[in-house]
Amino acid sequence: MSEKRHAALGIHGAEPPYAGQGVAAGAHPSPRAAIRKRARLIAAVILLLLLLGAIVTVALRIVHARALAAATSEHALLYVTVTNAKAATGGQPVTLPGTLQGMIESTLYARSSGYVLHWYKDIGATVAKGELLADIDTPEVDQQLSQAVAAREQSASSLDLAKTSAERWEALRKKDAVTQQELNERVSAYTQAQANLAAADANVRRLQKLEGFKKVSAPFAGVVTRRSVDVGDLIDAGNGGVGRALFTLAQVDQLRVYVYVPQTYAQRIKIGDQVDITQSEMPGQTFRGKVVRTAGAIDVATRTMQMEINLPNQEHKLLAGAYVQVALPLGGSSDVLIVPSNVILFRPEGTRIAVVDGNGRIKLHPIVIGHDLGNSLEILSGVSLTDKLVLNPPDSLADNDAVTIVQPKAAIVAAALKAKS
Repeated sequence: MSEKRHAALGIHGAEPPYAGQGVAAGAHPSPRAAIRKRARLIAAVILLLLLLGAIVTVALRIVHARALAAATSEHALLYVTVTNAKAATGGQPVTLPGTLQGMIESTLYARSSGYVLHWYKDIGATVAKGELLADIDTPEVDQQLSQAVAAREQSASSLDLAKTSAERWEALRKKDAVTQQELNERVSAYTQAQANLAAADANVRRLQKLEGFKKVSAPFAGVVTRRSVDVGDLIDAGNGGVGRALFTLAQVDQLRVYVYVPQTYAQRIKIGDQVDITQSEMPGQTFRGKVVRTAGAIDVATRTMQMEINLPNQEHKLLAGAYVQVALPLGGSSDVLIVPSNVILFRPEGTRIAVVDGNGRIKLHPIVIGHDLGNSLEILSGVSLTDKLVLNPPDSLADNDAVTIVQPKAAIVAAALKAKS
């Protein structure tokens, strides 16, 4: 084919397809160049993606680090509740156990041996002074009394004879018909007969007294709290033991309570102090008694002092023998403060109380404890009325720790959230 024909067909005479693209006219691009170009493009895209990924990763790490720092700072805050000490202006009571007793309690025994004929009062009966409680049959005492009366008559007869003989011999002595020795013997016999009669009279009176004990009477007005015998029981005279007692009688119009006060409080309770007495079986009722006497000394075995309290019981609401709680007031002092017992920290260097200062920092104050009142303590020194005392302080609390004061309810919520996290 001729060049002219080619030119007419536009094959050789047309502009090369790569003209203007850095490829010389009449030159054909290499396949490797195209591959390298695509590779560079792909590499650029990958580098761009890696750069974007690195930027995103760094940004996320920064965000997470800031969130962690904020959470750590939040969790590092120590929430506490505080309270204030109170002045011990009034008497702070100390509660001690006690047992109610009748003002007078007596166990009645027989004074004459015999058998119970009849009893008239049972448990719970109210009796007046001198009222008959029981009759006792005493056959042996009856016979002894009859014998003593007979012996007394013998002594009386002997006395009459001795008196007559002494008078006769005294008249004979004036006539010098008998010796002085014989007169002295008759006078001595008369004196001895007088003594024998006096002894017989005393024995008769003794047995008559025993006869009087055949009737057992109430020695005072009260209530029969125990009856230990029945008809036909053999009774021994005197205190034959608990099993031989006839009755137990108690005066319950007024009761008394014996309490044993520890040495710590003994000097702070005075005669005449009013006390409150409660019984668990009678909730909501308080009875007022009064300290009437103290032992005045400390028992070396128990280190306590016995104290008696009188308690009116005109309505008989309280029962003798009942277990009660006695609240004794302790004299207060203007220099003494009262704090809850759950503010105390026990450290090797001594007892401390955590106080929050004006900057929200903890200061551990050494204290001197007075009396332990159970749920509260007396503090003699170390804190003031204006100090903010930390309630339930953790053992890890130290000086200069930063804390946040919250109300009790908010503190509970904060502790719950912290536990969940």
